[in-house]
Amino acid sequence: MATARTLGARSEQLARRYLQRHGLQIVATNFNSRFGEIDIIATDSDCLVFVEVRYRSRNPISRAAHTVDARKQRRLTLAAHSYLARHPRFAASTCRFDIVGIDDDNISWLKDAFRPA
Repeated sequence: MATARTLGARSEQLARRYLQRHGLQIVATNFNSRFGEIDIIATDSDCLVFVEVRYRSRNPISRAAHTVDARKQRRLTLAAHSYLARHPRFAASTCRFDIVGIDDDNISWLKDAFRPA
């Protein structure tokens, strides 16, 4: 039986490959700040994309991509600000927050999933 860490790593790898097949360029993975972690940071043309990867095994109640609540959105926003502060070359970039949901092996990608409050 796979551990949560193993499933998380596998899900992030699937998400990276999926995003790359759809034209995104991966800039960083597993960026950590005191506010939390950003799973994937990529560029999509001239846009810097912060990606949260969510995995759910068979769960008829909620899809993985719909499990990022307001608290998690706030933490991702703060972590993104931290990333931008550490990487000034992206300071003028347009930014977006995406969610890649993996339900078993089905991938859904929510572009511009939320906007910082």
